[in-house]
Amino acid sequence: MSWLEPTNLLLLACALIYGLIGEWVDGGILLVFVVGISLLDAVQQQRSNHALAELARLSAPQAHVRRDGEDLELPADQVRVGDRLRLEEGDRVAADAALSEAVGLWLDESLLTGESLPVARSAAGERILAGSLVASGRGWAEVVAVADATELGRLGSSLATVQPPATRLQRQTRRLTGRLTVLALGLCAALAVIQGAVSGNWPEALLAALALALAVLPNEIPVVLALFLALGALRLARIGVLARWPAAVESLGSATVLAVDKTGTLTENRMGVQQLLTWPELEGWQAGDPLEEPFHALVELAVLASRGDPVDAMELAIQRLAADQLSGTEHLHPDWPLERDYPLQSDLLVFSRLWHNNEGGLQLAAKGAPEAIADLCHLDSRQTMALLAAADGLAARGLRVLAVARGLDGVPVHEGQPFASGGALPEHVHGYLFEPLGFLALADPLRPDVPAAIATARGAGVRVVMITGDSPVTARSIADQAGLPPGRVLSGPELDALTPQDLAASIGEVSVFARVMPQQKLQLVRALQAAGEVVAMTGDGVNDAPALKAADIGVAMGKRGTAVARESADLVLLNDTFSDLVAALELGRRVDANLHRALGYTLAIHLPIAALGLVPLLLPSQALILLPVHIALLHLVIDPACTVVFEALPATPGLMRQSPRPPQAPLFGPDTWRHSLSQGAVVMVAALVLVFWPEADAATHRSLVFSLLLLAGGGLVWLNGDPHSRITAAGAGIGLGLWLLLLAIPGLQQGLSLAPMQPAEILTVMITTAVALLLAGLLNRQLS
Repeated sequence: MSWLEPTNLLLLACALIYGLIGEWVDGGILLVFVVGISLLDAVQQQRSNHALAELARLSAPQAHVRRDGEDLELPADQVRVGDRLRLEEGDRVAADAALSEAVGLWLDESLLTGESLPVARSAAGERILAGSLVASGRGWAEVVAVADATELGRLGSSLATVQPPATRLQRQTRRLTGRLTVLALGLCAALAVIQGAVSGNWPEALLAALALALAVLPNEIPVVLALFLALGALRLARIGVLARWPAAVESLGSATVLAVDKTGTLTENRMGVQQLLTWPELEGWQAGDPLEEPFHALVELAVLASRGDPVDAMELAIQRLAADQLSGTEHLHPDWPLERDYPLQSDLLVFSRLWHNNEGGLQLAAKGAPEAIADLCHLDSRQTMALLAAADGLAARGLRVLAVARGLDGVPVHEGQPFASGGALPEHVHGYLFEPLGFLALADPLRPDVPAAIATARGAGVRVVMITGDSPVTARSIADQAGLPPGRVLSGPELDALTPQDLAASIGEVSVFARVMPQQKLQLVRALQAAGEVVAMTGDGVNDAPALKAADIGVAMGKRGTAVARESADLVLLNDTFSDLVAALELGRRVDANLHRALGYTLAIHLPIAALGLVPLLLPSQALILLPVHIALLHLVIDPACTVVFEALPATPGLMRQSPRPPQAPLFGPDTWRHSLSQGAVVMVAALVLVFWPEADAATHRSLVFSLLLLAGGGLVWLNGDPHSRITAAGAGIGLGLWLLLLAIPGLQQGLSLAPMQPAEILTVMITTAVALLLAGLLNRQLS
């Protein structure tokens, strides 16, 4: 609660002391300020809570259901009993349900059972539990329980309870606040003892001690950090980037490498088959031409080697081509029963499917990387070189190339001998004989805004590394179009062959990685981090989760990303676009820069206030200059400046031409210390000059000093903010407005224990403040 903030507790203690000595008016005024500061804190907390609530709404897990015959995507907490729940690889099951259909469905139930290995689910009516992860396969299930009625609900578990660890800035803030609290308590005790012993007036000594504690404690720092990160996360959401927790905003300002997937991030994920090439005839077809007979078998086998309800962009493109060119022919087989799949393997980038044809035989189809198809077909070295040369000719145009092969005779072969009818099928696709049929070359256009976004990132000192499953030739062509630096392309097999020392030597020179498997992303993240980089890594699949967790900033795709990828990430690109990630990088730097502006301002304005609080400790005979009520009133200038003005400042023009902030940079770096201490020291000297202004009593000294601090507080907002921004002008005007209000209402001066100011004294304050701010501005320029 804001009532329990250290500043409010100290003010309440001061009000209590005033009450005990019969100064009811002063005590009442302090209570009014406690209410005012608490209301201000409550407004700030409400802004932060609103931002966090909006983030929670945006990051709520989604479910795909069929309700009343209509397919819907909706928040998981809106799933109802009776809905048909669609299950896809990477989904988090939204409710308890009874299985109705399943194809190769394996579930990770470790959240509920602790069992780390996935379990198969296939029987109709079999119960699947909310919170399970679809490790592979797909299916449909009818929802039987939701929310607290699920097994997960009864266990009292929730994915939403997972909290990230404290960030570097949060840890530094806690350490600084803790040290300043100890310092404040020590000085407070010393001042109380010394002042009480010298004057014999212990209530006044306690008030002086509490005023010193109020002056030393920068209570704004934790509030500023929390609010800046929460509102920064909300600003990110407005540009299409979801921060799963506000602290993710902090890391963006330090990112040095963006490691991004090509497909769908740099490209439009809008695949289309552009060319066909038969093998060994090398007859070609171009998109837009009629599909002649020599190409029918190639497309037919490509369809048979694809899923029937694909989500992969390449398989969707193949299905579209077949529907356009082969509809109504004998080359499409929607009625053939599937016998089994042979999934993609890390050592063989081929996907194969075995079908029962209408003649009682088997038909095997395979598609994949050209080098893998050459291996699968057992081509000799001359044939392999010729096949790969044909594939590279297509890839050099930036096309993604798939080779297609057909199982010979439709009969599995084992050790050169045909299997007997009904015999066991091979467990590995290498147990069959194949022949290559040709190539499909697909185009996925580069997003138009990618070259400019990459140029912006590189100009900001951030390397962009492209990771793709494409061939090295295709990857290099796309990288050149995108504006990545020329150089070597490192392939997945080459990556596996490198020693850690060789990888460390290469990782800083390579910007393009091709034929990379998802599990190799983790290897790349660790190598980049070992080289001192702060890595933002994108991913969308189940196998990307370890790399997303290991990266300094894990970035999942919002449209095509799986639930487990989003859960593992710090950021989610809602539109899957690279330019949004670069925009997030810029906004992260803006938040970081404005945060350090606010912290620098806090340090600068607290220095003269703390120095004035120390005067009675150094000069026990000197009357207390700033009373607790004055420090409370100054908080009404400092708090809005920190949490409203600086947070809303736009990015400076050269922000994306600066190098990233080092990840281990302290909360107050050397530049912040120099600028803040120089500004604070100038204002402190000006205030001390007015403390000892000749021919003035204690109340007049207090009026002069307090007036200077009000005006200087606004002036420092102007110096540290953007002088061309209206919000800066408004923040700077708070102190001036309070001072003019003070001059206009004599009763307010009396209530605050201030003396009425004569024209000469007003002029003195204005001149002293102007000179101090002018000197502070000159020092700012000198130190910049």
